[in-house]
Amino acid sequence: MKTLYIVRHAKSSWEYDNVKDIDRPLKERGINDAHLLSKYLAQQIKCPDVFVTSTANRALHTAVIFCENFNYPLSNLKMKRQLYSFSDGYLVKTVKALDDGFNSAIIFSHDHGINTFVNKFGSKPIAHVPTCGIIGIEFKERHWKNIKKGNTILVEFPKDHK
Repeated sequence: MKTLYIVRHAKSSWEYDNVKDIDRPLKERGINDAHLLSKYLAQQIKCPDVFVTSTANRALHTAVIFCENFNYPLSNLKMKRQLYSFSDGYLVKTVKALDDGFNSAIIFSHDHGINTFVNKFGSKPIAHVPTCGIIGIEFKERHWKNIKKGNTILVEFPKDHK
């Protein structure tokens, strides 16, 4: 059995005109939401075996906050440039390529890819995963490469914790 937690990066800033999209930082609200949700999640679940993040600043910063609150070593955080994508294709490839030695994983990625993924692989229809939203899906398969439709076991959004 495999368990996957997918986190949409926390709220980022559009304030800087001269900053590339990949470099956009988190807003203060995003930082606060990431701490709020990661502290909550750390009390609810066992620390995932592996943390994987997009290299976009906003996703990476969100992942670092989660690492901090889970006491997960930053040196073990895996960064995947291909997760800086707004379709689910690279997200699916990343999940299916996970080492089978990991029974649980948490992935930090982006909007449209996450929405498509959780509706394709989860059991609960979700119209929109907001910033810093977390979806947990449990799969019966023993190998990540074989995952099919799983069971949505967790849906947490910042607004539900304020």
